[in-house]
Amino acid sequence: MKDLTPLIAAIVAFVTTAGLGYIIIPYLKRLKFGQTILDIGPKWHKDKQGTPTMGGIMMIAGVLLSLAVACTYSAISGGRFAAELKTSYRLTVFLAGLVMALCMSAIGFMDDYIKVVKKRNLGLTARQKTFLQLFISAMYLATLWIAGMRTTYIPFAGAVDVSRGIGLIFWPIALMFIYGFTNAVNLTDGIDGLASTVTLVVACAFMLGSGFLYSMNINVMSAALAGACVGFVFWNAKPAKVFMGDTGSMFLGGMVVAVSFGIGRPILLIFAGITYLLEALSDIIQVAYYKRTKKRLFKMAPLHHHFEMCGWSEQKIVYVFSGIAAVGCAVALLPIIFNW
Repeated sequence: MKDLTPLIAAIVAFVTTAGLGYIIIPYLKRLKFGQTILDIGPKWHKDKQGTPTMGGIMMIAGVLLSLAVACTYSAISGGRFAAELKTSYRLTVFLAGLVMALCMSAIGFMDDYIKVVKKRNLGLTARQKTFLQLFISAMYLATLWIAGMRTTYIPFAGAVDVSRGIGLIFWPIALMFIYGFTNAVNLTDGIDGLASTVTLVVACAFMLGSGFLYSMNINVMSAALAGACVGFVFWNAKPAKVFMGDTGSMFLGGMVVAVSFGIGRPILLIFAGITYLLEALSDIIQVAYYKRTKKRLFKMAPLHHHFEMCGWSEQKIVYVFSGIAAVGCAVALLPIIFNW
């Protein structure tokens, strides 16, 4: 019989995330946890002033509950998910990825709390966030090393030894890779439904990829992430009833990193996460160009704001950026499908 664990994980994550909106959104409104729209943003975003934020809690709850239900179902039915988690390495990689995503979310929560409750618009300082994110990233990589990770897969090159010689350069690169992509997902969360929809596409791609690689634990994790994203889009599509805040975007960033490392192919996130990458690069280029010329290359950064200023609707940006993500994901899947 076909193993239904990934499907169950996706459904539970969707129902939990979407259902919690009926409870958490009114509660956030009562607490007056509303988003403050900065003056530097598009003027029409001022209409969103006061929309509840920190809604990422809904997705986190959806993912955690769905994984618990999936694990229980798999253990009772004798499925592969529970069987894989009996393997020390797979269990460690699975839990380490989940804990890393939760820790990234905790940083986002602190940032949101300072902005909303303490009324400090910029939240944590850049130095504070950078230190905490790099520390968590380093702890995650140390855990993978202790668990026995000694290779990483590169298309056309195969499994590359990262335990000695030139291969050791993988670890500092991986550190910046985790830090960079977590923040890139955070930057993508700027208009209604964008980050959750793009991440839905990425999660589906890793669900397919992990299926081809017979990695049920990452398959279930990806399914749970996809289900939670759909549940959140239910509330976050324009006009958004709630924003995920850094609490949610940092969690999504941690999760996409976790599934890429979980299948031993983090390099594929460069293609699957092309939308995140473009958002981050536009921000970096804008700052560097302005410092050099005192002019702006883009009308506004990150990139989705540039297209807003060009007259694109938020829905069009979501569709186009998600389409770009889908193309990148298709490219990322090719080495897996054809075993390149």
